[in-house]
Amino acid sequence: MKTANKTLAMILVAAAGMLGITARASDSDQEILPTTKQERNLIREGNSLYRQKRFAEAEVKYRKALEEVPQSETALFNLAASLIRQSGSADPNSGNNPIKDASEILRQLGKDGFDTNLSGKAFYNLGNIAFNNNDFAGAVDMYKHSLRKNPDDDKARQNLRIAQKKLEQQQQDQQNNQDKQNQDQQQNQDQQQQQDKQNQDQQNQDQQQNQDQQQQQDKKDQHKKQQQQQQMSDSNADKILKAMENEEATTRKRVEAEKKKAAAARKKQVTNPW
Repeated sequence: MKTANKTLAMILVAAAGMLGITARASDSDQEILPTTKQERNLIREGNSLYRQKRFAEAEVKYRKALEEVPQSETALFNLAASLIRQSGSADPNSGNNPIKDASEILRQLGKDGFDTNLSGKAFYNLGNIAFNNNDFAGAVDMYKHSLRKNPDDDKARQNLRIAQKKLEQQQQDQQNNQDKQNQDQQQNQDQQQQQDKQNQDQQNQDQQQNQDQQQQQDKKDQHKKQQQQQQMSDSNADKILKAMENEEATTRKRVEAEKKKAAAARKKQVTNPW
């Protein structure tokens, strides 16, 4: 198990080395476009500075070579290489973007260059730039272009395989992330629906409870009203009965008074005639 891990680590280190930006200045002897002695001397001086890792000074030499021969593909390629090497020390606040400038030069060489070898290397470096930016789809495309220019480029072919594997892994990770997002979204929807149902059930329960309480209160009010009506009925009956008793007593007193009056009148009659 330890041996397998060690072997894997060595493979990864080797792959990382092969995927580093190809920035070796070109001393290509294949001349397609006209050159001048001054241009060639400036390129050689730039290459010497480049090998000493004096990339900014090498850039100056390559630009001077381009002033001599603006269409010099060798000077353009080596200028792009020197810019790539300076990208790590570039100030992002200065507005200077060496990788962007280098990429534009390499795209121009890859598309319109007469030197097939340099065009293939230009696409190869564009592939490396894309790979280092995790743009594996772009890297695959650039390595394929490089191999169309230079079918025997083993480094481009090897990097193509690595980029394809990285692209597959990236796409799989994206799919997994999308599936996870969909799962989380569905879970959130389910939770929201469950919460809505609970809220609705609670609302219905509260509503039913309020209705029951209202019905109970209505019954109490109705019972109280009936009691009040019954009390009023009893009170009225008592009053009516009392009135009847009073009337009856009054009538009885009047009859008794009339009887007494009649009896008194009989006692007052004169028995002796004149």
